[in-house]
Amino acid sequence: MRISTVKTLAVIAVAIGTLAALPAHAGKTLDSIKARGQVICGANTGLAGFGAADSTGKWSGLDVDICRAVAAAVLGDAEKVKYVPLNAQQRFTALQSGEVDVLSRNTTFTLTRDASLGLNLTAVTYYDGQGFMVPAKSKIKSATQLKGQTVCVQSGTTTEKNLTDYSKAKGLGIKPVVFEQLEAAENAYFTGRCIAYTTDASGLASTRNKVAKVPADHIILPELISKEPLGPMVRRGDDEWYAIVKWVIYGLLEAEEYGITQANVDAMKASSTDPVVKRILGTTEDTGKLLGLDKEWMARALKATGNYGEIFERNVGPKSALALPRGVNNQWNKGGLMYAFPVR
Repeated sequence: MRISTVKTLAVIAVAIGTLAALPAHAGKTLDSIKARGQVICGANTGLAGFGAADSTGKWSGLDVDICRAVAAAVLGDAEKVKYVPLNAQQRFTALQSGEVDVLSRNTTFTLTRDASLGLNLTAVTYYDGQGFMVPAKSKIKSATQLKGQTVCVQSGTTTEKNLTDYSKAKGLGIKPVVFEQLEAAENAYFTGRCIAYTTDASGLASTRNKVAKVPADHIILPELISKEPLGPMVRRGDDEWYAIVKWVIYGLLEAEEYGITQANVDAMKASSTDPVVKRILGTTEDTGKLLGLDKEWMARALKATGNYGEIFERNVGPKSALALPRGVNNQWNKGGLMYAFPVR
């Protein structure tokens, strides 16, 4: 009886191991993307550094580069992306309805959004926090000086709720002036309708750089009043697509950690002896088959956009127009919070 039980358990273990090693089914979202030859990416209506189109219609930004990396991984071409600009109210409905394949639009991960929208949070691509911008001439140096003041804010966002919470907690009696459109909130602030404007600190830097006639005339106050982990979201019900988007992001992060750049992908494939580098670039293990992709999936993504650090520096880093410090968005072994799950 005991021998029979042991044999049965051994057979089950072998069967489970065999199933675990099988290639993933592509999934309905990936099938649709391949059929149309295009990834449809939900983007911001215009947030410089993260997602915005220029006068020629060319999109750029950190969130945009994530979509480009995904397209390169699944279609072999980072330009095979259709960008759909979405405001805060439209973004979740557009993803839920299938209008877009992925929402990569400075969206905060929260319990409510995770548990009630029928969407999956993938991986954090930018750690942020909500702040305030005021005119330099106002002489306001701290958010605690906003007692009884008007603050412009966009509706349908965690920003609006955080402002209310902060005002109540500090007893400030802040008067929110709420706008549905981002551009309307920005314009109201710059035309003097509100003494302050609040959104994610990265968004404040973007707005100041893009909209202010003289950026130095506006200061971003030192306080951050919330945690805003931002990253792409996908629909629930397609685990294969969820895994692809998530692992492209982790691949970009781990590539930076191991020194793989946009410029050295081919050289690293040919000469690196590091087992991790070889796995990421598909020279020793075919991790792509587990995602319904080929073994070159991550190498293509890196050739298209560079690693996470390159994406950050190009779009929002100290040498970009936004000039944001790397800060908590640095790698975990350099004092930051970016910690990639291992590609193996």
